[in-house]
Amino acid sequence: MAQFSHFAEAPLPLFSGDEAVAADIPPGKQPSYIRDHRARLRDRFRNGGAQAMPDYEMLELVLFRAIPRRDVKPLARLMLDTFGDFNGAISAPPAWLAKVPGVGEAVITELKIVEAASQRLARARVMQRQVISSWDALLDYCHATMAHRGTEQFRLFLLDTKNTLIADEEQASGTVDHVPVYPREVVKRALELNASALILVHNHPSGDPTPSQSDIDMTRQIADAAQVMGITLHDHLITGKSCELSFRSEGYL
Repeated sequence: MAQFSHFAEAPLPLFSGDEAVAADIPPGKQPSYIRDHRARLRDRFRNGGAQAMPDYEMLELVLFRAIPRRDVKPLARLMLDTFGDFNGAISAPPAWLAKVPGVGEAVITELKIVEAASQRLARARVMQRQVISSWDALLDYCHATMAHRGTEQFRLFLLDTKNTLIADEEQASGTVDHVPVYPREVVKRALELNASALILVHNHPSGDPTPSQSDIDMTRQIADAAQVMGITLHDHLITGKSCELSFRSEGYL
């Protein structure tokens, strides 16, 4: 992988125009073939949108800002080989990204900006909306925030009497195959926010959303504790790499 050692990043970008300026490369020295390639890619994106662009070209568009005067196509392809797809590259933990030759602080920052923006947009589509009418958006949000995490995370969605989502909170994070969840704390938080219903969500970094016996037991404990307090557990979703499993749909609730 030594062939990628020539990539030069901007020191964390102070943006000038539409991309970062590398302090060690004089202005105007970008080779014409790179300049023309970037212009074509940007034009294609503006005219046709992301649907017409493969993952490596979308990743190139992101890398342009962090590596302003180098051919980033080889790095984009290497990152996709390493992380599987665009989502995997964008969502990979910084420590994993830093192991890829050619990826430094500026590239990691650009990727994390894109990740944060996508999560914020997905969250805006579900907050203060009825879950029944925005269920697909809720699944998209769960996938965007959790599907590519390297460790388990447990989130709590709290709803009011009209099934409007009033809060989205991370309750706990754990290891690659375990996250500690305490039913009493879940119900306590629901009462603090005057929630009438709950949706539980956690991810399986393995990619397989099949629930473990401990997942099933924990869900039943929360459902029982919530019912005593007049709170309904609507569902428990487990997010895998490419799909989600619903406890309600699968008959676990």
